[in-house]
Amino acid sequence: MQSRRLPYILRRTIISFTPKSSNPVRRFSSISSTLQFPPRQNHNHNQTNLHHRHQNSQLEHHSSLLKEDGVSILASHWTSNFRHPDRTATDLTSTLLQRLELWVIAYQKVSADETGAYLPKSAIHPAAIQDLVTLRNAVIDGRFRWGARLEFLIRSPKDKTDLSALSKRKIRILLTTTQPPPFQDRIVQEMLLMVLEPIYESRFSQKSFAFRPERNAHTVLRVIRRSFAGYLWYMKGDLSTILDGIKVDLVIGALLRDVRDKRVVDLIKSALVTPVVTTRPEDIPKKKKIKRKNQKKKVLAEDEPKPDPYWLQTFFGFAPEEAERAPNWGHCGILSPLLANVCLDELDKWVEEKIKDFYRPSKSDVIWNTDDPEGGHEERGNTSWPEFVPTSGPDKTRKMDYIRYGGHILIGIRGPRSDAAALRKQLIDFCDERYFLKLDNESLPIEHITKGVMFLDHVLCRRIVYPTLRYTASGGKIVSEKGVGTLLSVTASLKQCIKTFRKLEFLKGDRDPDPQPCFRMFHATQSHTNQQMNKFLSTMVEWYRYADNRKKIVNFCSYIIRGSLAKLYAAKYKLRSRAKVYKIASRNLSRPLKEKKGQSPEYENMMRMGLLDSIDGLQFTRMSFVPETDYTPFPSGWRPDHEKLLIEFIKLEDPSTLEEQRNFLRDRGLVTPQELISTIVWNYKKNTGPLPIVDVGDDVQKAKQMLLELSVGG
Repeated sequence: MQSRRLPYILRRTIISFTPKSSNPVRRFSSISSTLQFPPRQNHNHNQTNLHHRHQNSQLEHHSSLLKEDGVSILASHWTSNFRHPDRTATDLTSTLLQRLELWVIAYQKVSADETGAYLPKSAIHPAAIQDLVTLRNAVIDGRFRWGARLEFLIRSPKDKTDLSALSKRKIRILLTTTQPPPFQDRIVQEMLLMVLEPIYESRFSQKSFAFRPERNAHTVLRVIRRSFAGYLWYMKGDLSTILDGIKVDLVIGALLRDVRDKRVVDLIKSALVTPVVTTRPEDIPKKKKIKRKNQKKKVLAEDEPKPDPYWLQTFFGFAPEEAERAPNWGHCGILSPLLANVCLDELDKWVEEKIKDFYRPSKSDVIWNTDDPEGGHEERGNTSWPEFVPTSGPDKTRKMDYIRYGGHILIGIRGPRSDAAALRKQLIDFCDERYFLKLDNESLPIEHITKGVMFLDHVLCRRIVYPTLRYTASGGKIVSEKGVGTLLSVTASLKQCIKTFRKLEFLKGDRDPDPQPCFRMFHATQSHTNQQMNKFLSTMVEWYRYADNRKKIVNFCSYIIRGSLAKLYAAKYKLRSRAKVYKIASRNLSRPLKEKKGQSPEYENMMRMGLLDSIDGLQFTRMSFVPETDYTPFPSGWRPDHEKLLIEFIKLEDPSTLEEQRNFLRDRGLVTPQELISTIVWNYKKNTGPLPIVDVGDDVQKAKQMLLELSVGG
């Protein structure tokens, strides 16, 4: 429908903006002759009074609408959904979409992304509140249209464009080329995300970790290190093609399983169906290259966000394959990742059922055995070495686990390869039936742990260890002997790191990597260049925090960066080689390479006089400076902090929890401080006299008996 209206909007806008006379002076005189202006002083005075009265009335009207705190409304929404995770959401429009407090929060979030500064509620202009009311009413009444280019219900605080003064060419460009999402679209997307995210976060599987709060790649690596130990066969699959194309019926069908609000579903469906105006690459005019002499340095405006620094752009180049792409469907924007998880949640639940069916314990196994007749399993055996597991066999425990990061899945299987092949066939049939995705055996390869499995740029492999086993033999003699076992190793891929550095033009060659000068920092000072690279190295240290070869991989990154900067400084200051640069600037490039005339050559004296900026040396120039790998144990059944807080709060609100605590205290013969004080006060009022001092520190049971005797005797 919007594509049919575009020519009409264009024609109407161009006609209204076309001048009727070519002479601007004649046109202005003809217009002004038909108008009669009142006296200037009275007009301005009356207009100012009317404006102040209207503004005051708007403030009073909107203050009555913003009675509750929006954060408390969202908190109660999260708590309600985690208390009843299986309840179908039927009425979201009247309970949440109509709340102006939530629209104000969405406006604050989008404004912070737009301007780079948080806008408090007291600083929002009354006109913006009025526009928010208009936008809310348009959404609820079904009059809101996604992707508007000329008709805005609310505009960005920094958008000062006068649409009535645009020329024909600019209007044509605005309507036919790719444009960023409108400000009002992002507010509606943020509003829908605040409404839908609590509903699905309480239902999502604990096996999915992408596009969810407080679940990142580090969480995946820690879960793999803890839960995937002992698995021999790994099946890795790429289902990201589901996230690339838009299947409206699939998304809406998955959404209707838990959300039955017609207004919300129709709004998301229109966002998926409404076409997005994009420009083809061949239609984009090529910019002319400007010579360096005539190019001026760009000065950013006050409200213009700064571009990403060089170190951050470099680190973004190290994004693993599983995290390179995020879904972006139609006009959904930030709502697309949530909808992708909604679609793939059915796959998570299906695999969880397969995990339960696949589990088959064995009493002859050292680690995984159970005596529970009801089918539950319990991990026993050598708890200090949970991954110290012998090879599988027909008399060993069968077990599997699963993890999903976006559209990429990883399944670990302990058992024969035939079981893994049967599971792969069932997975292919499920994806074909449910997602209409044609997969084959090559897209779901089954690899043995000895070959190494790549996931999130980390290689999962098995290394042999020889632990010392101590046990007590007959006669009470302690025997120590060497054992043989295997451990799961999570190792950062050095090959992938070299490939990324070559793509970023930091080095050339594979077998013998040779650093290349980083010419993008040619015009920066030595202090600024070292500072940027130190930030990059600090980020790389944090990224490889859980890798077994953390010291080796970070030291390699430091070597590449240091060699690249040394070649850059050699070319910049006209030195002969890297050795000459290291001789002047030291190993970590912390001493100045260029001395100004009239200044003392001693670096310390120049620093003391304030004639030089402080130059920080490069970090991690030696392997001993790199911190150790973080092997902090990951708890079983891990949940993010906000989920644990919600579950604990719901548990404390439940009256049965208090009753359980009282029964526990009563069975143990303990007295709570509240009961003790209540008994003392009651006896004091009943006997109208002081009670003997009861020492509860020595014998609680004796104190309780004494209080009961006093209460009965009184």
